[in-house]
Amino acid sequence: MDVALRAIVAFLFILLITRVVGRRELSSLEPFDVILLVVMGDLIQQGVTQADTSTTGIMIAVGVFALMAVGTSYASFRFKRLRPVLDGEPVILLQDGKLIERNLRNERMTVEEVAQEARLQQIGSLDQVAWAVLEATGQISFIPKSR
Repeated sequence: MDVALRAIVAFLFILLITRVVGRRELSSLEPFDVILLVVMGDLIQQGVTQADTSTTGIMIAVGVFALMAVGTSYASFRFKRLRPVLDGEPVILLQDGKLIERNLRNERMTVEEVAQEARLQQIGSLDQVAWAVLEATGQISFIPKSR
């Protein structure tokens, strides 16, 4: 039972960390970030299972993580008020060719990052964009202005 409680605490901590870190950082991981995540995973595993290296302990920890993942997914589906907390919400970064500085600052993004994403989607200038939306997945959607 101790392993299950530690797994629940670890799961909730990971959920909190992913919300605090922000979706943009998680969508574009650099090699250092990947290594950091692997190290964090190992540290979390050690904290959850401590000295319990039994097969039962591993199955309990993984089972609890799976149940928590399904539970949060179901809660997000079932309870609309929890969706912003569990899944995040889209954020408008640009409207009618004008950047919304407050939203960029909140998401810790620069104009250069938005422009780079636009170029990757074959948009030459931000002036050509009616809307740029940072989706909950961390990707930026661009809606071009009507001609």
